[in-house]
Amino acid sequence: MRMIVGLVLTVAAFAVAGRRLWWLKRLAFSGQPAPERLEYARSHPGREAETQLTEVVGQRKLLQWTVPGMAHAATFWGFLVLLLTIIEAYGALFQRDFAIPVIGHWAVVGFIEDLFAVGVLCGISTFTVIRFRENPHKEGRRSRFFGSHTRAAWVVLAMIALVIITLLVYRGAQQNTGVFPYPHAWAFASWAVAQVLHPLGYGVNAVLEVVFILAQLAVVLAFLVVVTYSKHLHIFLAPVNVMFARRPDGLGPLEPMRSGGKVLDFEEADPDTDVFGIGKVEDLTWKGMLDLGTCTECGRCQSQCPAWATGKPLSPKQLILDLRDHAFAKAPWLLATEEERVTLSADVLAEAERPLVGGPDVNGVIDPEVIWACTNCGACVNECPVDIEHIDHINGMRRHQVLIESAFPAEATTMLNNLERRGNPWGMAEDKRAEWITELDFEVPVLDGTIPADTEYLYWVGCAGALDDRAKKATKAIAELLHVAGVKFAVLGPAEACTGDPARRLGNEFVYGMLAAQNIETLNDAGVGAGTGKKVIASCPHCFNTISREYPQLGGTYEVIHHTQLLARLVADGKLTPVTAVEEKITYHDPCFLGRHNKIYTPPREIIDAVPGTTAEEMHRCKGKGFCCGAGGARMWLEERTGKRINEERIDEALALDPDTISTACPYCMVMLGDAVNAKKAAGQAKQTLEVIDVAQLLVRAIKLREGGAAADQQPAGDTPVK
Repeated sequence: MRMIVGLVLTVAAFAVAGRRLWWLKRLAFSGQPAPERLEYARSHPGREAETQLTEVVGQRKLLQWTVPGMAHAATFWGFLVLLLTIIEAYGALFQRDFAIPVIGHWAVVGFIEDLFAVGVLCGISTFTVIRFRENPHKEGRRSRFFGSHTRAAWVVLAMIALVIITLLVYRGAQQNTGVFPYPHAWAFASWAVAQVLHPLGYGVNAVLEVVFILAQLAVVLAFLVVVTYSKHLHIFLAPVNVMFARRPDGLGPLEPMRSGGKVLDFEEADPDTDVFGIGKVEDLTWKGMLDLGTCTECGRCQSQCPAWATGKPLSPKQLILDLRDHAFAKAPWLLATEEERVTLSADVLAEAERPLVGGPDVNGVIDPEVIWACTNCGACVNECPVDIEHIDHINGMRRHQVLIESAFPAEATTMLNNLERRGNPWGMAEDKRAEWITELDFEVPVLDGTIPADTEYLYWVGCAGALDDRAKKATKAIAELLHVAGVKFAVLGPAEACTGDPARRLGNEFVYGMLAAQNIETLNDAGVGAGTGKKVIASCPHCFNTISREYPQLGGTYEVIHHTQLLARLVADGKLTPVTAVEEKITYHDPCFLGRHNKIYTPPREIIDAVPGTTAEEMHRCKGKGFCCGAGGARMWLEERTGKRINEERIDEALALDPDTISTACPYCMVMLGDAVNAKKAAGQAKQTLEVIDVAQLLVRAIKLREGGAAADQQPAGDTPVK
């Protein structure tokens, strides 16, 4: 009888779960093709295997949150080990004293099974405490579970507890009836339960053995069904989503616009038939659809988002959940034939008509303020334990709003017009790009043709570095240091144009493509392409990221180095020797596009540490968990009307350390943090001597310079290290 009951339960559960999984597969593939994801996974099997071991099995991201991470790891690893006990339970349906062949009587196996069963109980007990402490009904927006479906989470916690309880009870009963396959004392938790059940006698224990084996299988199978209908679907989808996420370093470039799996050609594209960004949920790629189903609702992304932390409407988690709920509601329409669609209910048809992004009189799935609040800092993607790529979804919707709906913040219009007309966001004349050179007392070659054979580096100054007064100080400091170190470099001057990063991050792929094509031609004509041995120095992380990681999509491949990487190497090689003590407390702010996007954390800190007299102290949120300055995602040119200003939130964190100087390695960050410092000074909340500078400016202070800028005790080094 128990065999029949067990098999009936199994068939029913697998039928229900299988039907749901088939439906989810069809829904995912109603999205757009993503051939590049398949190609990468296919061509890098070793790297993908390593990723599965570190991210999925090793629980790397989850363990960065120590207590909840350890609890999740214990639960995850416990269920991997307890797959053995499920096999044993099924075997016991057919043979009471069933043991897994070869290992079924090893004492260590029984011990490990019980150890991980207890580990799972400890894990879910920890989750219970965490959920009580971070109750969104009490904590509101401060809770990372705010907006999550908490009722389902409690159900799953209860079911996991029942899995372990039924397991230990039937194993304890088996010990008392003499059919337990392992030495009793080694299976310590089962042995403890057996001691409690032993006074009931053989007959009762025999009944408990059968009842709880069936109960164990019933709970496991019910859990299987619940998983396919809840957020715990990530148990199955997370390994797949991780496999097709971008690799290997940083967050990766924005993907080019595609329609039908092919890169969109603006000259031949048809707005009526081609996909421009993400305007409907079916415009997501199948990887985007997979993202929606993989979300665990853990809220780690939300807790790290600078927009959410400062009172903006953007929650990366809620964005994914809203898209998921809409996709599920629209699924009957997406999966139906044209003939079937006319028979669908009014609710489904109404959902099918909803645009993804709303407007003043349009009830969209996503409020427009949500997508425009994003700084593209990447904190959400960096934190997500299942590798959801929130930025792709946000920028996809931005592209559609800009290119098709012409609906974007009004203040961005000026910036876009300036990019098209003048090649820089401020609309300044091209010849202004070389004015900073006249303020130096040595010559900086401006290319008029190919870079000379004896010049190793092309210094890409960037719009801010050439045109913004504060950023120009860092530009001159970098040039001064390169000159002192004997590094031969040249600049493009007026031939340089904006890399297109602000336009692309805003969603205007057309303007980005125009600027990128122009710059790629310029760089190629300058002779710094791949294989030439020439390198590009970029002082702006946005330029660095765009040229090194996004231009290759358009055929422009270059070796790009950030100025902090080069300066740190020059210091290490002895070509720059800091000798003057700078007696200051320094705190360093990680630029998002240098840190999280490109994993460059060490060189700027090495420069600071090399300066005598400095005391470096980290802000609470630093490196991979660094807090954005608020400038990325084209936010530099948009008004911040809701909540607290992001740059002021960051400066408040810095002021808590009472630093003498705030250092960074990005002109955008210098502007944003400098504005916040000035506001704090005006309000009497910061000392008047506090300043925001680039690490290059700090290094210049430690290299003795006489008036006029030439080195007093160091001469251009050439190939000889400076002593």
